[in-house]
Amino acid sequence: MAKLSLGIATAHGPLLSTPPDQWWQRGEADRRGFFELFYKGKLYTFDELVKERADENIAELQLNPQVMAERHAACQAAIATLAETFEKSAPDLALVIGDDQHESFLDDNMPAFAVYYGDKIDNLPMSAEEQAKRAPGENLADWSHRPPEGATYEGAPELAMHLLKSLITDEFDVAYSKKLPAGRHGNHSISHAFGYVYRRVMNDEVVPNVPVYINTFYPPSQPTLKRCYDFGKALRRAVESYPGDQSVAVIASGGLTHFVVEEDVDKEFLDALLSEDEKRITSLPLELYNGGTSEARNWIATAGAMAGTGLHPQLIDYVPCYRTEGGTGNAMGFVQWV
Repeated sequence: MAKLSLGIATAHGPLLSTPPDQWWQRGEADRRGFFELFYKGKLYTFDELVKERADENIAELQLNPQVMAERHAACQAAIATLAETFEKSAPDLALVIGDDQHESFLDDNMPAFAVYYGDKIDNLPMSAEEQAKRAPGENLADWSHRPPEGATYEGAPELAMHLLKSLITDEFDVAYSKKLPAGRHGNHSISHAFGYVYRRVMNDEVVPNVPVYINTFYPPSQPTLKRCYDFGKALRRAVESYPGDQSVAVIASGGLTHFVVEEDVDKEFLDALLSEDEKRITSLPLELYNGGTSEARNWIATAGAMAGTGLHPQLIDYVPCYRTEGGTGNAMGFVQWV
Protein backbone atom coordinates (compact mmCIF):
# COMPACT_ATOMS: atom_id res chain seq x y z
CA MET A 1 0.00 0.00 0.00
CA ALA A 2 1.02 3.63 -0.47
CA LYS A 3 2.74 5.44 2.37
CA LEU A 4 2.85 9.03 3.58
CA SER A 5 6.54 9.90 3.49
CA LEU A 6 6.68 13.67 4.07
CA GLY A 7 4.62 16.56 5.36
CA ILE A 8 5.20 20.24 4.65
CA ALA A 9 3.33 23.39 5.66
CA THR A 10 4.35 26.71 4.17
CA ALA A 11 3.15 30.28 3.97
CA HIS A 12 2.56 31.55 0.44
CA GLY A 13 2.07 35.31 0.89
CA PRO A 14 3.11 37.77 -1.84
CA LEU A 15 5.70 39.41 0.42
CA LEU A 16 7.75 36.25 -0.01
CA SER A 17 8.40 37.12 -3.62
CA THR A 18 8.27 40.91 -3.48
CA PRO A 19 11.45 42.88 -2.70
CA PRO A 20 11.11 44.27 0.84
CA ASP A 21 11.55 47.84 -0.38
CA GLN A 22 8.32 47.29 -2.34
CA TRP A 23 6.20 45.85 0.47
CA TRP A 24 4.61 49.28 0.91
CA GLN A 25 2.63 48.73 -2.29
CA ARG A 26 0.60 45.99 -0.65
CA GLY A 27 0.23 48.33 2.31
CA GLU A 28 -1.57 50.79 0.06
CA ALA A 29 -4.20 48.12 -0.59
CA ASP A 30 -4.59 47.69 3.19
CA ARG A 31 -5.17 51.41 3.62
CA ARG A 32 -7.81 51.41 0.87
CA GLY A 33 -9.76 48.62 2.52
CA PHE A 34 -9.00 46.11 -0.23
CA PHE A 35 -8.71 43.29 2.35
CA GLU A 36 -10.87 42.41 5.33
CA LEU A 37 -8.74 43.30 8.35
CA PHE A 38 -9.52 40.88 11.17
CA TYR A 39 -7.79 41.51 14.51
CA LYS A 40 -8.55 39.68 17.76
CA GLY A 41 -11.49 38.06 16.02
CA LYS A 42 -13.14 41.32 14.96
CA LEU A 43 -13.19 43.40 11.77
CA TYR A 44 -11.33 46.72 11.85
CA THR A 45 -10.82 49.58 9.44
CA PHE A 46 -7.21 50.48 8.76
CA ASP A 47 -7.47 53.69 10.78
CA GLU A 48 -8.96 51.77 13.71
CA LEU A 49 -6.03 49.33 13.58
CA VAL A 50 -3.48 52.14 13.68
CA LYS A 51 -5.16 53.56 16.79
CA GLU A 52 -5.62 50.15 18.44
CA ARG A 53 -1.96 49.17 17.98
CA ALA A 54 -0.35 52.57 18.56
CA ASP A 55 1.51 51.44 21.68
CA GLU A 56 3.35 48.70 19.74
CA ASN A 57 5.49 51.27 17.92
CA ILE A 58 5.23 49.19 14.74
CA ALA A 59 6.56 51.86 12.39
CA GLU A 60 9.88 52.14 14.22
CA LEU A 61 10.37 48.52 15.27
CA GLN A 62 8.92 46.58 12.34
CA LEU A 63 9.17 48.83 9.28
CA ASN A 64 12.88 49.50 9.55
CA PRO A 65 14.37 48.71 6.09
CA GLN A 66 17.11 46.55 7.60
CA VAL A 67 14.61 44.54 9.65
CA MET A 68 12.41 44.00 6.61
CA ALA A 69 15.37 42.92 4.47
CA GLU A 70 16.54 40.47 7.14
CA ARG A 71 13.09 38.96 7.43
CA HIS A 72 12.74 38.63 3.68
CA ALA A 73 16.11 36.82 3.58
CA ALA A 74 15.07 34.53 6.44
CA CYS A 75 11.95 33.56 4.51
CA GLN A 76 13.98 32.71 1.41
CA ALA A 77 16.26 30.49 3.50
CA ALA A 78 13.26 28.68 5.00
CA ILE A 79 11.69 28.11 1.58
CA ALA A 80 15.02 26.75 0.33
CA THR A 81 15.10 24.31 3.27
CA LEU A 82 11.61 23.02 2.45
CA ALA A 83 12.51 22.69 -1.22
CA GLU A 84 15.65 20.76 -0.33
CA THR A 85 13.69 18.46 1.97
CA PHE A 86 11.16 17.83 -0.79
CA GLU A 87 13.90 17.09 -3.33
CA LYS A 88 15.69 14.67 -0.99
CA SER A 89 12.46 12.90 -0.07
CA ALA A 90 11.60 12.48 -3.78
CA PRO A 91 7.98 11.39 -3.27
CA ASP A 92 6.24 9.60 -6.11
CA LEU A 93 3.00 11.53 -5.60
CA ALA A 94 1.72 14.49 -3.60
CA LEU A 95 -1.46 15.83 -2.09
CA VAL A 96 -1.42 19.62 -2.06
CA ILE A 97 -3.91 21.12 0.40
CA GLY A 98 -4.87 24.70 -0.36
CA ASP A 99 -7.74 27.13 -0.47
CA ASP A 100 -9.30 29.14 -3.25
CA GLN A 101 -9.94 32.88 -3.18
CA HIS A 102 -12.59 33.11 -5.89
CA GLU A 103 -9.99 32.04 -8.44
CA SER A 104 -11.91 28.89 -9.36
CA PHE A 105 -14.91 28.55 -7.05
CA LEU A 106 -17.34 31.46 -6.84
CA ASP A 107 -20.36 32.13 -4.67
CA ASP A 108 -22.60 30.15 -7.00
CA ASN A 109 -20.72 26.99 -5.94
CA MET A 110 -18.45 27.07 -2.89
CA PRO A 111 -17.72 23.55 -1.59
CA ALA A 112 -16.33 23.05 1.90
CA PHE A 113 -14.02 20.33 0.56
CA ALA A 114 -13.17 19.49 -3.04
CA VAL A 115 -10.77 17.16 -4.86
CA TYR A 116 -9.52 17.82 -8.38
CA TYR A 117 -9.17 14.57 -10.33
CA GLY A 118 -8.12 15.76 -13.79
CA ASP A 119 -5.09 14.25 -15.49
CA LYS A 120 -3.64 17.70 -16.26
CA ILE A 121 -3.33 20.79 -14.05
CA ASP A 122 -3.10 24.14 -15.83
CA ASN A 123 -1.26 27.03 -14.16
CA LEU A 124 -1.95 29.95 -16.45
CA PRO A 125 -1.10 33.66 -16.38
CA MET A 126 -3.87 36.21 -16.33
CA SER A 127 -4.60 38.53 -19.21
CA ALA A 128 -3.18 42.05 -19.13
CA GLU A 129 -6.74 43.29 -18.63
CA GLU A 130 -7.17 41.11 -15.52
CA GLN A 131 -3.77 42.12 -14.16
CA ALA A 132 -4.75 45.78 -14.38
CA LYS A 133 -7.57 45.13 -11.87
CA ARG A 134 -5.27 43.80 -9.17
CA ALA A 135 -4.12 45.36 -5.93
CA PRO A 136 -0.92 47.44 -5.97
CA GLY A 137 2.15 45.25 -5.76
CA GLU A 138 0.30 42.03 -6.48
CA ASN A 139 1.74 41.61 -9.96
CA LEU A 140 5.27 41.94 -8.58
CA ALA A 141 4.80 38.64 -6.77
CA ASP A 142 3.00 36.82 -9.57
CA TRP A 143 6.04 34.82 -10.67
CA SER A 144 6.01 32.92 -7.38
CA HIS A 145 2.90 30.98 -8.36
CA ARG A 146 2.36 31.55 -12.08
CA PRO A 147 5.14 31.19 -14.64
CA PRO A 148 4.87 34.04 -17.16
CA GLU A 149 4.53 31.58 -20.03
CA GLY A 150 2.12 29.31 -18.16
CA ALA A 151 2.59 25.62 -17.39
CA THR A 152 0.69 22.35 -17.39
CA TYR A 153 1.47 19.69 -14.79
CA GLU A 154 0.60 16.04 -14.39
CA GLY A 155 -2.32 15.22 -12.15
CA ALA A 156 -2.84 11.92 -10.33
CA PRO A 157 -6.41 11.00 -11.30
CA GLU A 158 -6.27 7.40 -10.07
CA LEU A 159 -5.16 8.47 -6.61
CA ALA A 160 -7.69 11.31 -6.66
CA MET A 161 -10.57 8.99 -7.49
CA HIS A 162 -9.44 6.61 -4.74
CA LEU A 163 -9.40 9.55 -2.30
CA LEU A 164 -12.92 10.53 -3.30
CA LYS A 165 -14.33 7.06 -2.82
CA SER A 166 -12.52 6.60 0.47
CA LEU A 167 -13.58 10.01 1.81
CA ILE A 168 -17.22 9.40 0.93
CA THR A 169 -17.05 6.02 2.67
CA ASP A 170 -15.51 7.86 5.62
CA GLU A 171 -18.60 10.12 5.64
CA PHE A 172 -17.02 13.25 4.18
CA ASP A 173 -19.22 14.81 1.50
CA VAL A 174 -16.55 15.99 -0.91
CA ALA A 175 -17.09 17.85 -4.16
CA TYR A 176 -15.02 16.85 -7.18
CA SER A 177 -13.92 18.46 -10.40
CA LYS A 178 -12.30 17.03 -13.52
CA LYS A 179 -12.06 20.50 -15.07
CA LEU A 180 -11.74 23.47 -12.76
CA PRO A 181 -14.39 26.18 -13.14
CA ALA A 182 -13.44 29.25 -15.18
CA GLY A 183 -13.40 31.33 -12.00
CA ARG A 184 -13.05 35.09 -11.78
CA HIS A 185 -10.14 35.15 -14.24
CA GLY A 186 -12.00 33.05 -16.81
CA ASN A 187 -9.06 30.73 -17.52
CA HIS A 188 -9.80 27.49 -15.59
CA SER A 189 -6.38 27.79 -13.91
CA ILE A 190 -5.28 26.28 -10.61
CA SER A 191 -5.39 28.61 -7.60
CA HIS A 192 -2.31 30.48 -6.36
CA ALA A 193 -2.13 28.35 -3.19
CA PHE A 194 -1.19 25.39 -5.38
CA GLY A 195 0.89 27.27 -7.93
CA TYR A 196 3.11 28.55 -5.14
CA VAL A 197 3.91 24.98 -4.06
CA TYR A 198 4.69 23.94 -7.62
CA ARG A 199 7.04 26.87 -8.16
CA ARG A 200 8.74 27.39 -4.81
CA VAL A 201 8.63 24.05 -2.96
CA MET A 202 8.86 21.76 -5.99
CA ASN A 203 11.03 24.26 -7.91
CA ASP A 204 9.00 23.65 -11.09
CA GLU A 205 9.89 19.92 -10.94
CA VAL A 206 6.30 19.00 -10.25
CA VAL A 207 5.45 15.44 -9.29
CA PRO A 208 2.03 14.02 -10.16
CA ASN A 209 -0.30 15.43 -7.55
CA VAL A 210 -3.86 15.84 -6.34
CA PRO A 211 -5.06 19.36 -5.47
CA VAL A 212 -7.27 19.16 -2.37
CA TYR A 213 -9.35 22.25 -1.66
CA ILE A 214 -10.58 23.44 1.73
CA ASN A 215 -12.86 26.47 1.83
CA THR A 216 -11.04 28.42 4.52
CA PHE A 217 -12.14 31.95 3.56
CA TYR A 218 -15.86 32.07 2.92
CA PRO A 219 -18.60 31.53 5.48
CA PRO A 220 -20.89 29.79 6.09
CA SER A 221 -19.25 26.65 4.66
CA GLN A 222 -15.87 26.99 6.40
CA PRO A 223 -15.13 23.68 8.13
CA THR A 224 -14.36 23.83 11.85
CA LEU A 225 -10.80 23.22 12.99
CA LYS A 226 -11.79 19.78 14.28
CA ARG A 227 -13.44 18.94 10.97
CA CYS A 228 -10.23 19.89 9.14
CA TYR A 229 -8.12 17.70 11.45
CA ASP A 230 -10.51 14.79 10.97
CA PHE A 231 -10.42 15.39 7.22
CA GLY A 232 -6.64 15.05 7.34
CA LYS A 233 -6.93 11.77 9.21
CA ALA A 234 -9.36 10.55 6.56
CA LEU A 235 -6.86 11.53 3.84
CA ARG A 236 -4.20 9.45 5.60
CA ARG A 237 -6.50 6.43 5.74
CA ALA A 238 -7.27 6.89 2.06
CA VAL A 239 -3.60 7.08 1.06
CA GLU A 240 -2.68 4.08 3.19
CA SER A 241 -5.36 2.00 1.48
CA TYR A 242 -4.21 2.99 -2.02
CA PRO A 243 -2.79 -0.05 -3.88
CA GLY A 244 0.92 0.04 -4.68
CA ASP A 245 4.07 1.06 -2.88
CA GLN A 246 4.19 4.75 -3.84
CA SER A 247 5.48 7.37 -1.43
CA VAL A 248 3.15 10.34 -0.97
CA ALA A 249 3.89 13.83 0.36
CA VAL A 250 1.23 16.09 1.88
CA ILE A 251 1.83 19.83 1.49
CA ALA A 252 -0.25 22.57 3.11
CA SER A 253 -0.18 26.02 1.52
CA GLY A 254 -1.11 29.29 3.23
CA GLY A 255 -1.09 31.16 6.55
CA LEU A 256 -0.11 32.25 9.08
CA THR A 257 -1.83 35.37 10.49
CA HIS A 258 -2.74 37.88 7.82
CA PHE A 259 -3.85 40.33 6.59
CA VAL A 260 -3.09 41.57 10.09
CA VAL A 261 -0.08 40.06 11.85
CA GLU A 262 -0.90 38.67 15.32
CA GLU A 263 2.22 37.10 16.75
CA ASP A 264 0.48 35.86 19.90
CA VAL A 265 -2.07 33.97 17.80
CA ASP A 266 0.71 32.41 15.73
CA LYS A 267 2.64 31.36 18.83
CA GLU A 268 -0.39 29.62 20.28
CA PHE A 269 -1.06 27.93 16.95
CA LEU A 270 2.50 26.75 16.38
CA ASP A 271 2.86 25.55 19.97
CA ALA A 272 -0.31 23.49 19.55
CA LEU A 273 0.80 22.12 16.18
CA LEU A 274 4.24 21.12 17.43
CA SER A 275 2.75 19.49 20.53
CA GLU A 276 0.98 16.95 18.27
CA ASP A 277 -1.94 17.15 20.71
CA GLU A 278 -5.15 16.72 18.71
CA LYS A 279 -7.40 18.19 21.39
CA ARG A 280 -5.18 21.24 21.78
CA ILE A 281 -4.98 21.82 18.02
CA THR A 282 -8.71 21.46 17.44
CA SER A 283 -9.71 23.57 20.48
CA LEU A 284 -8.02 26.78 19.32
CA PRO A 285 -10.42 29.78 19.30
CA LEU A 286 -12.29 29.46 16.02
CA GLU A 287 -13.12 33.18 15.85
CA LEU A 288 -9.42 33.98 15.35
CA TYR A 289 -9.22 32.00 12.11
CA ASN A 290 -10.91 34.25 9.58
CA GLY A 291 -9.60 36.24 6.61
CA GLY A 292 -6.12 35.19 5.55
CA THR A 293 -5.50 33.56 8.92
CA SER A 294 -8.19 31.04 7.99
CA GLU A 295 -5.57 29.21 5.88
CA ALA A 296 -4.30 27.64 9.10
CA ARG A 297 -7.03 25.09 8.37
CA ASN A 298 -4.80 23.70 5.60
CA TRP A 299 -2.02 23.18 8.16
CA ILE A 300 -4.43 21.52 10.59
CA ALA A 301 -5.59 19.06 7.91
CA THR A 302 -1.94 18.24 7.20
CA ALA A 303 -1.30 17.70 10.92
CA GLY A 304 -4.22 15.27 10.95
CA ALA A 305 -2.81 13.44 7.96
CA MET A 306 0.61 13.15 9.60
CA ALA A 307 -0.75 11.89 12.93
CA GLY A 308 0.13 8.24 13.42
CA THR A 309 2.65 8.10 10.57
CA GLY A 310 5.75 8.25 12.76
CA LEU A 311 6.67 11.58 11.15
CA HIS A 312 6.93 14.55 13.51
CA PRO A 313 6.73 18.32 12.94
CA GLN A 314 9.83 20.49 12.94
CA LEU A 315 9.62 24.27 12.89
CA ILE A 316 11.98 25.62 10.23
CA ASP A 317 11.22 29.27 10.93
CA TYR A 318 8.58 31.78 11.91
CA VAL A 319 8.98 35.26 10.42
CA PRO A 320 6.44 38.06 11.02
CA CYS A 321 6.51 40.40 8.02
CA TYR A 322 4.86 43.78 8.62
CA ARG A 323 4.11 46.29 5.87
CA THR A 324 2.23 49.16 7.60
CA GLU A 325 2.02 50.97 10.91
CA GLY A 326 -1.37 49.29 11.45
CA GLY A 327 0.33 45.91 11.79
CA THR A 328 -0.89 44.63 8.45
CA GLY A 329 1.24 42.12 6.61
CA ASN A 330 1.78 38.37 6.66
CA ALA A 331 3.32 36.17 9.34
CA MET A 332 5.30 33.51 7.50
CA GLY A 333 5.58 30.02 8.92
CA PHE A 334 7.49 26.98 7.66
CA VAL A 335 7.13 23.48 9.11
CA GLN A 336 8.08 20.00 7.92
CA TRP A 337 7.13 16.53 9.16
CA VAL A 338 10.06 14.14 8.70
